[in-house]
Amino acid sequence: MRRAATAGASALVVGVLVGSCASPAVSVTPAPHATDPACAQVVLATPDEIADDLSRRAVTAQAATAWGDPAVVLRCGVEPLGPTTDRCVSVESADGSTVDWVVVASDPDHEDSSDWTFTTYGRVPAVQVTVPAEIARTHPSSFLDRLAPAIGHTTKERECLGLDETS
Repeated sequence: MRRAATAGASALVVGVLVGSCASPAVSVTPAPHATDPACAQVVLATPDEIADDLSRRAVTAQAATAWGDPAVVLRCGVEPLGPTTDRCVSVESADGSTVDWVVVASDPDHEDSSDWTFTTYGRVPAVQVTVPAEIARTHPSSFLDRLAPAIGHTTKERECLGLDETS
C-alpha cells in the first residue's frame, strides 16, 4: 500500500512539473525592496485571474507575479515615488478601497501603441504593474481595481492631490 501511495505522489509531482513546462516562467527582475515582508502578503493576495483571458503565470523573481501572454507583470518593492508631475489617478475597487497609481506611457506621443507602467503612489512598499501595449489595447487599466485587496497590504502614507492631477 505504501509503495502505491509513493508511486501516486511521484506521478502527481511529475504531472505538476510537466504541466508547468507548458508555459515558461516570465523572466522578471526583482524589485530593490522585494524582501519587504509586506510584499509576500501582496503577492499572495493577488487574484489568479485579472481578466477572463489573463491568468496567472509563473515568474522568476521574488515578490512578483504575472498574468497572460504577453505578460502583465506586478513587482512589489520598487522604489516609492516622490512628488511627480506624471498623471496620478485614484482607482476605487468594488469594496470601496482606493489605490492611487502614477500612470506612465512608454511612448507618450503614441499612447495607443505604448506599453504602460502603473506605480502605486504614497504606498510603502511601492508596487509596480507593467502592461504591454498588446494587452493595454484590450484591457487599458480595467483590472487595477482587482488588485486593490492585495495593495491593501502596503502602508498608505500619502495620496494623489486629485484625480488626474500632479501628485
